[in-house]
Amino acid sequence: MKRKQGKVTLDHGGGGRASRELVQSYFLPRFNNPFLGKLDDSAVVDFPPGRLAFTTDCYVVDPIFFPGGDIGMLAVNGTVNDLSAQGAQPLFLSAAFILEEGFALVDLERIVISMATASREANVSIIAGDTKIVPKGKGDKIYINTTGVGLVQDDVDISGSNAKLLDKVILSGPIGDHGIAVLSQREGLAFDTDLRSDSAPLNQMVEEILSVTREIHVMRDPTRGGVATSLNEIAAQSGVGIVLTEATIPVKEEVKSACEILGLDPLYIANEGKLIIFVPPEHASRVLERVRQNQHGREARVIGEVVADHPGRVVMRTRTGGTRIIDMPLGEQLPRIC
Repeated sequence: MKRKQGKVTLDHGGGGRASRELVQSYFLPRFNNPFLGKLDDSAVVDFPPGRLAFTTDCYVVDPIFFPGGDIGMLAVNGTVNDLSAQGAQPLFLSAAFILEEGFALVDLERIVISMATASREANVSIIAGDTKIVPKGKGDKIYINTTGVGLVQDDVDISGSNAKLLDKVILSGPIGDHGIAVLSQREGLAFDTDLRSDSAPLNQMVEEILSVTREIHVMRDPTRGGVATSLNEIAAQSGVGIVLTEATIPVKEEVKSACEILGLDPLYIANEGKLIIFVPPEHASRVLERVRQNQHGREARVIGEVVADHPGRVVMRTRTGGTRIIDMPLGEQLPRIC
């Protein structure tokens, strides 16, 4: 294959020589490990004692390359973070690619290299995968599906239904970076900004949190729909009220400015490297300190608490001294953001 000029063709999805060449030229050199290298129909692995966490997700972000990342990095980090938010240690991923005929092989290689780099940083292995080709005009360059499995220790019980009265709500850093970084690259919606996506693996942060205390009630990575949607989901699952303090919610000035121009609310903008943590008040200061020691949590804050009032609802104390209901969004503000 001529990597500089090559394009994906329908032959690459035919299961024959071209398919094998695609796998051996692009995927195996980057993802190779004893499981994947066998090229069997499934990977067989041994799991140590514990409970299995299992998640799957699809990535259709547009554009596929954006400041701070690309669709490949996003696919790995997003799946790792879905496992980590349950307190699981991510172990293995699968990756399935839907490629449009005519997609540049040099771009595919760039994405695969990015995925390999992200998986090494998260210390996970991509052990299975698949590739399908659709005719030109029937897709949009590349879509990626990833599935992840991880191990949850028996003394860890983290769920959106576990929020308790008086829990403190910790946010690991500024919100909205990913959504605005992607939006800044979109045709017709570009504006000057140095923002980069916050896409990052959070499994090390979670491991450090659990070393402080196993009494973590809820963790959530606020992706599509942002912090507001995640908190509303948790309030509904747990049947509790949540009160936020606007002045404590970290938002970069670039994000604030972009949201004002576009009529958006940072609370509803997607993130790909942030964590929401519900923890009993007696452990909150130690957990916050530990999160701030992690490179992805240096600007962590306590942004709210769980209350008995207005169960199932999220309310924010504004900077002006009033209150504002933070509701679920009626639709998707930013489609194809992940």
